[in-house]
Amino acid sequence: MKTIKTLFTAVICLLLLSLPMHALQAEATPIQKTTYLTVTKLHWNMDMKDFDMDTWKSIEKEYLDKVVRKNEHILSASYYLHQMTPDSRDVLYVQSFASWNDIEKSWSRSAALEKEAWTNEKHLKEFRGKKNAYFDMDHSDEIYVVLPHTKPLNSKGKDMICYIRTNHMLPIERESTDEIRGLITDHFDKMIKENNLIKGYYTFRHAWGSDGSEMVESYFFDSMTDMDSMFEGMSALEEKMWPNEKERKERIEKFKKYFTPIHGDAVFKYIADLSK
Repeated sequence: MKTIKTLFTAVICLLLLSLPMHALQAEATPIQKTTYLTVTKLHWNMDMKDFDMDTWKSIEKEYLDKVVRKNEHILSASYYLHQMTPDSRDVLYVQSFASWNDIEKSWSRSAALEKEAWTNEKHLKEFRGKKNAYFDMDHSDEIYVVLPHTKPLNSKGKDMICYIRTNHMLPIERESTDEIRGLITDHFDKMIKENNLIKGYYTFRHAWGSDGSEMVESYFFDSMTDMDSMFEGMSALEEKMWPNEKERKERIEKFKKYFTPIHGDAVFKYIADLSK
């Protein structure tokens, strides 16, 4: 599989996918039930001598069945394991919610469900200890707003590859939103929506966390090969959809003024068995 060089050649094409929140909110698409995402970045405990992936999965599966799936405030939850990131210890835990209030409600609801599942306080403490032992104490949290123009994922219960691209926006004037809305809709319809290699696609805008310029895209694929094929075919697909070379260049120039040239790439594996 071609690696980061292939990803780099697609930078300009991918800039077309990321737009500011106020512009997209004005686009009258059906209201999504999922409004917020919380993303917790964890790190494996590399000092754990009896680390076993199957044991970890069984512990998380037990918690998923007894707590997460019964928590009505959590719309979805899933784990993502490192495939291509700067740190091989990276693990993402992602949850989605219908409102900001539901994020807060989920905490107390989970605490109540834990006490229902482990009525003996000692047993609950022991279970928490086993669960937490797999990760370092340090972690980071981000909250994102879910944006329109999504392609819902239907994983059919199997693990998938998730490519995450983090873009950084420049200040954008509100009078530019008509141009932006038109371009993103056109691009999504032609490059993402009907692309059979892309099984799911989502965009998120920073709501709470360390970097207010972030705009994140996530792509889901059946395999790393399919991910690479998507990047390899982007230029040809773009030429097919916009055959006029001058028009293609003009579109790229329009979007350059909205984003910094800096972005981040990461690839994770979505674990179906540990997902709500």
